[in-house]
Amino acid sequence: MTADGSGGVSSEPETSDSLKTFGAVLKALREEAGLTQEEFAPRVQYSVHYIAKIEQGKRFPPKTLPDRAGVVLGPVAKRVLTAGARSLTKGAGLASWFRKWAIIEETAISLYAYECRAIPGLLQPESYARALSERRLPPLTEAQIELQVTARMERQRLLSERENTAFCFIIEESVLERRAGGAAVTRTVIEHLLEQGARRNVEIQIMPTLQEDHAGAEGLMYLAETPDNQWLGYSEGQLSSNVIAAPNNVSILLQRYGKLRSQAHSHEATVSLLERLRGAL
Repeated sequence: MTADGSGGVSSEPETSDSLKTFGAVLKALREEAGLTQEEFAPRVQYSVHYIAKIEQGKRFPPKTLPDRAGVVLGPVAKRVLTAGARSLTKGAGLASWFRKWAIIEETAISLYAYECRAIPGLLQPESYARALSERRLPPLTEAQIELQVTARMERQRLLSERENTAFCFIIEESVLERRAGGAAVTRTVIEHLLEQGARRNVEIQIMPTLQEDHAGAEGLMYLAETPDNQWLGYSEGQLSSNVIAAPNNVSILLQRYGKLRSQAHSHEATVSLLERLRGAL
């Protein structure tokens, strides 16, 4: 389980009442315009099946839906659907136990992550996020998978919107060698890491599999610096998660993370390794 709902604490993410409400509003607006699903779907460039699933609250509405629907249903409908879609992304698809940390992420001025189980959620391309969700146990419904993947993609706007936030990610090489989702998905992951690592505010380091001196034996960790320069930590287990605020405990995590950064590959060596791994696929 990574720190954003890619694994298995609790049974989340359920189809929310707000998603069902959005679908009911879309249906009402469509019917008010005198259109059947068969008439409406091609005008907004989606399949009839997809529109039906959205109206039933079983699919997360795509970002382009309000604009396309506005052309067909009018400007008032566009405003209503835009506001409704925006409210959905705030919590739907995020596990309840993770939402507190997600709020901390939103305003952090520094955000560090060490992952030994999966690619951090903020760096997951859609195909990888979907592959993890499809392999969850107990299995998720299609609606739950859609919610989870969309929520994770929405969180990734932090990398582009918060240009003054320093993001640092340390990822175990074994995570890539596992090839979760298959070779094609792994290639997409590597290309995405290379692309995101080129951002000025993002640093990605790969931890070599063969590393005798390793400070990450206790498992994954996340650290965030708040706007008032307070550091907080976050950790997870199979059936537990914990936001860490006690200064003495956060200090321990910061010491460990600093050591991990010195043990992982440098930026240049990480890029070289990623390119070699991509070439081997």
